[in-house]
Amino acid sequence: MKAIEHGSILSPRGFRAGFSRCGIKTAAGVPDVALLVSDTPAAAAAVFTTNKFAAAPVQWDRSILPTDRLRAVVVNSGNANACTGERGMKDARATAALVASLVGCKPRQVAVASTGIIGHPLPMAKLTRGARDAFAALSAAQAAARGAERAIMTTDTRPKSSAVETKIGGKAVRVGGMCKGSGMISPRMATMLAFVTTDVQAGAARLARIVKRAADQTFNRITVDGDSSTNDTVLVIASGASGAALPASGAGARAFEQALLHVMRDLSRQIVRDGEGATKLIEITVTGARSEADAARAARAIANSPLVKCAVHGGDPNWGRIVCAAGYSGADLAPQKVRLDLGGVTVFRRGLPTGADAAREVAGKDVQVLIHLGVGTSMATVWTCDLSKDYITINAEYHT
Repeated sequence: MKAIEHGSILSPRGFRAGFSRCGIKTAAGVPDVALLVSDTPAAAAAVFTTNKFAAAPVQWDRSILPTDRLRAVVVNSGNANACTGERGMKDARATAALVASLVGCKPRQVAVASTGIIGHPLPMAKLTRGARDAFAALSAAQAAARGAERAIMTTDTRPKSSAVETKIGGKAVRVGGMCKGSGMISPRMATMLAFVTTDVQAGAARLARIVKRAADQTFNRITVDGDSSTNDTVLVIASGASGAALPASGAGARAFEQALLHVMRDLSRQIVRDGEGATKLIEITVTGARSEADAARAARAIANSPLVKCAVHGGDPNWGRIVCAAGYSGADLAPQKVRLDLGGVTVFRRGLPTGADAAREVAGKDVQVLIHLGVGTSMATVWTCDLSKDYITINAEYHT
């Protein structure tokens, strides 16, 4: 497997992208509609938010996915079309129907995604114009992908993309993706949209199982602020344009899953690094747990602790806050066997602080936390960021 420099959702074969500005976002000149089209019917599968107030686009996509015949996905930013009742569902269906008429397919072959402020009906006249303009701009050029990446952003400070190439049966297979997300980020899906393309040949049912496994190790292992949004979607589309069929098992199957996992992990880490007001990426690994679920439980408790996040922001190697979070997480642990490392420095061992100075380990932009629970052999990693004054400012000024 090799990374594709400046890779994108258009690195895999069989896709085109377009983008436009229709005025849903208030900022002048900022694109707010993205369109991704598969040249042929494609296998597609997704995972979604667990929030019970799932937005209308999520409800629509759940009704059509997984499928072996997806042709397009249309995305708007600036308006989430969430908590908009029956009108919201009507607008989601109308958006799918509009794009279907442009692409030349059925509405149920079009996925819809939205992100932005909740509780406001979609301005359909604007979105209709934006979708038509994005369709007219469809291209396989990388510039189209770059524009689509910016069109899906909300409070993001930068676009996010990743792509790799691997081999299956001697044929080159590519996986590429883009995502948006900065705040309201928590496991069980987060306020983020992610779209991943691949040119492997794969059935939708199998793809769905693979996507679920990969999401559980990546997008469901990140948190910025512990909030789970209404619109979260991770959608993976396989065009089959490489001519390489995904084998049921063996080296080829493993190669594809590793490629997908790499792209999804890269994208999810980019979201955390771009967390609202964030200055540091924190990687929390829990080992020695009774089960993987317990390891993840402890890691999430540490990652979601405002006290831990504030301490790291201030460069304070406050081991007590980390050990405390692990202790109240509900994960099984043996206090006298717990060991905590910050970077390469052991600061807590056998129930007592070591007295070692780890200030340097939390001073940089990348902070590593490793805690051993002492009761088993399972492990899990969760990624988060620090909590700064800027996070408060951004969210104090963001309204519905």
